[in-house]
Amino acid sequence: MPIHRRLPKRGFTNIFKKEYSEVNLDRLGNIKKAEIKPADLVKAGILKKETESVKILGRGEISSAKTIHAHKFSQSALKKIEDAGGKAILLGRP
Repeated sequence: MPIHRRLPKRGFTNIFKKEYSEVNLDRLGNIKKAEIKPADLVKAGILKKETESVKILGRGEISSAKTIHAHKFSQSALKKIEDAGGKAILLGRP
């Protein structure tokens, strides 16, 4: 049997990788508050824990002006939030 099949397979796991819970704009449209924080996402059943890092993605539309607090925003989500008259506020690391 060739040596490359006899040796164990080894990989690399980045221990510094940061995981984000992704939330699309169409799910935020169901929340009736004007200011949305991670605690509100937990109450709405979108997130499991308030301590999760949140990234807002741009799928869907947002109809009203809302202030959204999250750890990261995609470029399309930022544009859609600001076009609707809202604000995107970056949070620090939990």
